[in-house]
Amino acid sequence: MAFFFKNHPSIKYDLLKDGTNRVIQNPLVRFKLKNVLKNRIALYYTHNLEEGQTLQFVADKYYEDSTLDWIIMITNDIIDPQYDLPLGYQDFVNYVRGKYGSIEAAQQQTHHYEWIYQPFQKLFDGTIVPEKRLNVDATTYAGLPVDEKREVDSYTYEVEKNEDKREIKIMKKDYLPQFLSEFEGIFA
Repeated sequence: MAFFFKNHPSIKYDLLKDGTNRVIQNPLVRFKLKNVLKNRIALYYTHNLEEGQTLQFVADKYYEDSTLDWIIMITNDIIDPQYDLPLGYQDFVNYVRGKYGSIEAAQQQTHHYEWIYQPFQKLFDGTIVPEKRLNVDATTYAGLPVDEKREVDSYTYEVEKNEDKREIKIMKKDYLPQFLSEFEGIFA
C-alpha cells in the first residue's frame, strides 16, 4: 500500500504538532475509477478471497508484483483494508462479540425481515436465476406466505455481509500499463 502514495502531490504539514512543517505525500488526495469503467465486466477477473489471503498475495498472483495491491483497492473501492475486506474467523467472532455481546445473543436477535420475491432457480439449460430479496417491515412479513419470507438474525446478517466482501474484481493485466500511465499522469 505504501506504493500507492508514491505519486501523490506533496504538502507541508506540521505532522508532530511541534511548529515545524515537514514535506509529506498528501494522503487525502483520492483517485476513483469512473463508474462506467467499473461496470465493464470485460476489464476484470473475479476473484474470491480465501481465508488469510492478502491483497498483496492477489496482486502478486495476477500482476506478478505485490506492490500493485493498491490497484485492487481502487478497483473495489476499498478504503479501510481492515473492515472493507472479509474478516478472518477469529477477527469475525471478536467483531460479533464486541457488537452483540456474544454469538448466541446475535443469533437470538432479529436483524430484519425479507421478502423472497424471486426464488433461486436452475433452469433446464443450466442458467442460474439468483434469489432476490427485499427488506420488509414486520407487518408485511407477517402477511407473506411461508416460502416467500425469511427472518434474518443479526449473526446471519453479519456472516452474509462479511462473505459478500470475498468477491473482488481484478483488473486484467492487459489494461495495467494504460491504467498506470493515466494514474501517473494525474498525480505527476
